Amino acid sequence: MRGERLRYFLRGYNHACVGDIRTLKGSKDNSAEALRTLERSGTQSAHGADDPSRRPGRVPTWTRWAGDFSGAYADLGTFLPLIVGMFAVQQLDPAGVLVGFGVFALATALIYRRPVPVQPMKVVAAVVIAGGLSASEVAATGVLLGVVLCVLAAIGAVGRLGRHIPHTVLSGIQLGVGLYLIWGGIKLGMQQPAVGLIALAGLLLLQRTRFRPLAALLVVLCAGVWGAVQADVVWPGVTLGLSLPQLQVPDLGSLWVSAQGVLLPQLALTLTNATLVTAAIAADLFPHDRERITPDRLAWSSGALNLVLAPFGGFPMCHGAGGLVVQHKFGARTGLAPAIFGVTCLALGLFLGPHALDLLAILPMAAIGALLIPAGIDLAVSKRLRRASPDRLLVIVLTGVTCVVVNVAVGLLAGIALEGLRILLTRRHTT
Repeated sequence: MRGERLRYFLRGYNHACVGDIRTLKGSKDNSAEALRTLERSGTQSAHGADDPSRRPGRVPTWTRWAGDFSGAYADLGTFLPLIVGMFAVQQLDPAGVLVGFGVFALATALIYRRPVPVQPMKVVAAVVIAGGLSASEVAATGVLLGVVLCVLAAIGAVGRLGRHIPHTVLSGIQLGVGLYLIWGGIKLGMQQPAVGLIALAGLLLLQRTRFRPLAALLVVLCAGVWGAVQADVVWPGVTLGLSLPQLQVPDLGSLWVSAQGVLLPQLALTLTNATLVTAAIAADLFPHDRERITPDRLAWSSGALNLVLAPFGGFPMCHGAGGLVVQHKFGARTGLAPAIFGVTCLALGLFLGPHALDLLAILPMAAIGALLIPAGIDLAVSKRLRRASPDRLLVIVLTGVTCVVVNVAVGLLAGIALEGLRILLTRRHTT
């Protein structure tokens, strides 16, 4: 019986293979199209199991929606620490900052229809937390970055840069982003180790149950409840009211301070992490959207939205590779995820305003940091890393470590130099 089944399977398999070969050899005019057809089918089989949005007939609607709801808040580990730190300095208008994030996220959902994240620009946030920028200078930074990104996208410079970056360097940057997420989650978890371990254990356990699409959302909700009932946490006296963003038009002095201090470091980080690497990861996760989620389009959306929102108190924002990985890890597959995040930010900014910080401070950062660790591991331990030859693996690892120790922009330059050295040594060895 088994032998008959095996022979039947082999006959069907051989028939399918012969059909594919005949398709490819049928004519020269149709060979390229046939190859593209087979490539698309192979891509679907490689990614379809990880992307429920491509299997609407097999995945229940509630599962897809639950994944988007859960993934919408999965990136709080990179969002909340910077936002809470900036609000604590009390130099920025909370309503303007949160409304800006809300509008940015809603526009992103409409443009890309995928879980492309919205994050504060990290270099600018670090300088603000250190007390180095005023509200006017923050607005000036957003305007300048918006102009530069729009110009670079208009001339196609970002896309051309991405096409010339070797695959080993991009893999190294992805490794660096993954290690950065893991390290960021560990640092947040060390604030309250017990809370962080419990949250991480809960995430891992939920991944093995039918509630997997809700894992991140359940952890965030439980963390919020736990934080609210703690003895040393007083429930904030939150009062609802309409808070509108304040107009903040930068002057020439603020523009000069921004151009001298934070413009170039942040621009380098944005071009690498927020456009090139984000587009590369999106191409792996959503191969059918390669033409829609490109480096130039990501630069366009970041530049135009910053240019519009900065004068109204919006903080400089961008997309991010880490956020995309985290949201996808916990179930986000469509633009519903950034839309949910955007509506939440709009509600906090418009109806709570200055009191939003009191509500956000309830969430224990250790539990939020636990969300970053599984996503970071998935990104760091990729197939490209496992299948790389020893010489390419060395370039990938050194590039990734440089991204973590210094930053992504320096990691990009170091990776290009290392890849050039590898190619030179390989050619000398072969000759």
